[in-house]
Amino acid sequence: MFGNMGDMSKMLEGMQENAAKLQADLESKTFSAKSGGGMVEVSLNGKGEVIDINIDDSLMEDKDSLQILLIGAFNDASKMVQQNQQNSAMNMLGGFGA
Repeated sequence: MFGNMGDMSKMLEGMQENAAKLQADLESKTFSAKSGGGMVEVSLNGKGEVIDINIDDSLMEDKDSLQILLIGAFNDASKMVQQNQQNSAMNMLGGFGA
């Protein structure tokens, strides 16, 4: 029914190796998004973790604008990360004839 169990084991090992490579690839990528004409920039790694935030000094006294621009930049960067994760997963699955 499942064919050769050795072949299945090799296939599972290959999937685990590819998953580990995918994880390492995601961790090594950086996604940055700007808002407010570049007044706020947020950078996330491929896992969606914040790795850097740059805020123009002129926003330090305008809390409301700063909050709005941070939310926009975070949302944009997060979308980039999600799209990359989906594309990477699809590419990985494509290698297994899925």
